[in-house]
Amino acid sequence: IIKKWSIPCPLTLNYVEKGFQSAYALPTMAFSFLCHTSILPIYCELQSPSKKRMQNVTNTAIALSFLIYFISALFGYLTFYDKVESELLKGYSKYLSHDVVVMTVKLCILFAVLLTVPLIHFPARKAVTMMFFSNFPFSWIRHFLITLALNIIIVLLAIYVPDIRNVFGVVGASTSTCLIFIFPGLFYLKLSREDFLSWKKLGAFVLLIFGILVGNFSLALIIFDWINK
Repeated sequence: IIKKWSIPCPLTLNYVEKGFQSAYALPTMAFSFLCHTSILPIYCELQSPSKKRMQNVTNTAIALSFLIYFISALFGYLTFYDKVESELLKGYSKYLSHDVVVMTVKLCILFAVLLTVPLIHFPARKAVTMMFFSNFPFSWIRHFLITLALNIIIVLLAIYVPDIRNVFGVVGASTSTCLIFIFPGLFYLKLSREDFLSWKKLGAFVLLIFGILVGNFSLALIIFDWINK
């Protein structure tokens, strides 16, 4: 918000983006609100955990996240219009490379990532262990090796992937759409004993179809965008 008024932008406002760039929008939003992998660890850390308390935590977290995302996206776009970078701080760093506010935001993001990675890393390591080593007794050596391997993969992706938008787009179109739209709808259809024509089951079916269409269509457009480049 502060830097919107510090950097004059001579470009015209573009309300509609045409082309393959729009394919990244919905997958990126799905990736941004994906918190399912952290639900169980956070639930276990609650004092007197219950479904109602977890729902309140989830609602508060998503509402705060939406507010922060909305403000950042809105004023980031109003600063650079259609020349906005996929990584917002890149644009500010070009014009305000030594600005105190920009450097402070970078430090805050650094600390946020340092605190977030362990939460996401725990279910990833747990999933690898359950998939490949569920029949073996616990081993600290294997535990550390899986942790090391996951961290190496993360660092290599961070170093060699040229644009973070590619990661958000592909993961959002594949994994995020499955966890947010496809799997919940599929699980409800499988487990519910209601009639298929009931409103809840029809809603679950619509959610399932929507996830399949959005995920596949977005992923196809993203791949076409890579080919064209």
